[in-house]
Amino acid sequence: AQQNLNQLAVGTVLGDFRISGVVGEGGFGIVYLAYESALDRTVAIKEYLPSSIAGRTGDQSVHVRSQLNADAFASGLRNFLREAQMLARFSHPAMVEVHRVWEQNGTAYMAMRYYAGRTLREARLADGEIDEASMRRVLEPVLDALTLLHAQNVIHRDVSPDNILIRDNGAPVLLDLGAARLVVGGMTQALTTVLKPGYA
Repeated sequence: AQQNLNQLAVGTVLGDFRISGVVGEGGFGIVYLAYESALDRTVAIKEYLPSSIAGRTGDQSVHVRSQLNADAFASGLRNFLREAQMLARFSHPAMVEVHRVWEQNGTAYMAMRYYAGRTLREARLADGEIDEASMRRVLEPVLDALTLLHAQNVIHRDVSPDNILIRDNGAPVLLDLGAARLVVGGMTQALTTVLKPGYA
């Protein structure tokens, strides 16, 4: 299949990492598989690239398609960096482990532990009904991770089957704090922006 022109080529070097493949791509970015030779480990690298307003040029840099979108791109970039910093604050087996975040190519990157597996949604579609005992094994560690977040006044706001990864060993990992917000005092306006119907 022809490679999406926004994807960096296999072999591209980002910071201390060399890209070895693409894990997935969405409207706000691309996740690559990469190798870090200094520590002899495979990682996942998330790149901020909102394809509706930005794209890659020949020199690997990411640019907005129109200056009308420059503020939206910059705001999203700040949120991406904030997500990485927020994830790095927490250590929990059911939360993504962030190794590093940096800016390069006119955008930002987040290097994370690579987790082989499939989302709860994918598992449900492939395997059919999930019994209560299996669901408890998935949800109890996730709820424990949410308790840790809530104790620090962080609200995830996007817990759903798409954002729970079931690792090959059966352990769950809560993904994507992109919609998370730090709630300060009685401020509630920050909570009205992103909510997932049916799960929020």
